[in-house]
Amino acid sequence: MRKTLLAALILTLSSISFAGEAFAPIEGGYAVVVSKATYDDADWKKVADALIEKYAGKLIVYDGDVKQSLPALKELFPRYACFVARPEEAGRNLVVSVHRLTRQLDDDPYTDVVWGILTGYSASDALRIAQERKPLIIKKASAGTGIDLDKFEEGRWFSEGTAGEFWQKDKGGKAEKKSGPADSTSALVSTLNDFQPDIFLTSGHASERDWQPGYSYKNGQFRCKDGKLVGIDLEGKGHLIHSTNPKVYLGAGNCLIGNIPDKQCMALAWLGSGGANQMVGYTVVTWFGAMGWGTRDNLFDLPGRSTLADAFYFSNQNIVYQLETRFPDKKKIDFDNFEMERNPRLMDEYAAKLGYTAPDKNIHDHIGLLWDRDTVAFYGDPAWQARLAGDPALTTEITSAAGTYTLKIHANKACKPGRPLAQFLPQRVKNIELISGKEFEPIITDNFIMLMKTPELKEGQDVSVVFKAQLIKQ
Repeated sequence: MRKTLLAALILTLSSISFAGEAFAPIEGGYAVVVSKATYDDADWKKVADALIEKYAGKLIVYDGDVKQSLPALKELFPRYACFVARPEEAGRNLVVSVHRLTRQLDDDPYTDVVWGILTGYSASDALRIAQERKPLIIKKASAGTGIDLDKFEEGRWFSEGTAGEFWQKDKGGKAEKKSGPADSTSALVSTLNDFQPDIFLTSGHASERDWQPGYSYKNGQFRCKDGKLVGIDLEGKGHLIHSTNPKVYLGAGNCLIGNIPDKQCMALAWLGSGGANQMVGYTVVTWFGAMGWGTRDNLFDLPGRSTLADAFYFSNQNIVYQLETRFPDKKKIDFDNFEMERNPRLMDEYAAKLGYTAPDKNIHDHIGLLWDRDTVAFYGDPAWQARLAGDPALTTEITSAAGTYTLKIHANKACKPGRPLAQFLPQRVKNIELISGKEFEPIITDNFIMLMKTPELKEGQDVSVVFKAQLIKQ
């Protein structure tokens, strides 16, 4: 009956075998979700097939709306899901739909798979990302906003608030404040082309078409054309960006830079000549910042522990938790319009929709959490690993025996995580009963545990959370 339903929805669920070397099947499973129109395109089919080959993945093909893939995703219940999409499919609507779709695989409110949207200006850009196998250890950083260079072997960041100010850390040295031209366009382009950072982070004014490195002073611009980035300095001179090294790009505080309204946009250019294999960015005007800066904080906290994909995932689960616990009576409300740049009264309209009829201290957080929950994009292969270099200050391990699970936390050195400490479970579970560790306020779902109150640990200290659960057999 289930297979009949899938066929009726024009969904294909299958294993595909390929010649050549492949990774071992990824733990928990990997689904490639793609529209029929995209999979029928020979060049884009290569992208989907490359992911299936790499991870011994499963293919889900839908016809029409991505929501039609839900029955097949429920049947597979994979650890990872990659939504392969041509640019004309990969707009804000797809990002919002994927956020909401991936919370519907079971009855709890949390996201059930680690997901990404793989797209590109051309299929060749997406194929480059799909075929990347070597994990990225982030040692070199660059940014157009303040960044903690102590977390990296070397790096440089350019001030968006003070003209000519930048900070530089050389390998083996310390971060030093420097002075340069007020127009930092050429230096930023050189940073990407020549210094070749492993991560590039930005904030400040932006749109789908540009990024402005100067927030409170006049500076040049980054623009895009045909999948390529170019820096335009104050004299109007163009500086082409061709940054070939694999990297991750985090538009943590930029409005709209993750939106793909058409092919002439910054997101596709970052995935093209910008060399980004993974990108995180807002598809809307950003004003609350919980999702973008939360992803950065998860990635930078305890260097070496979290991948960018996991940092994005758990930033989103934290937002869901806040909505569940702080606003339980309005937790299921979805916004259906995000055009704040065109409707200055949109926030007032949503305040009314949420039932606020007078000034209330909760309005800002309530609307902000709902605003950020579904609008930030993750582009790239979600199982590709990119993490900061370093030996984590703590290690975690989950063991199980006779239906009892123990999360063991060991401090390699004195530390206190700045963000909720999260760990995926080795198998999916149900009927969860907490035995010990209540003081850490753990969330335990079918696929992860997250401690909302993090422990302060001394070097060598061990703490644990114990719970009972039944294994979900798939």
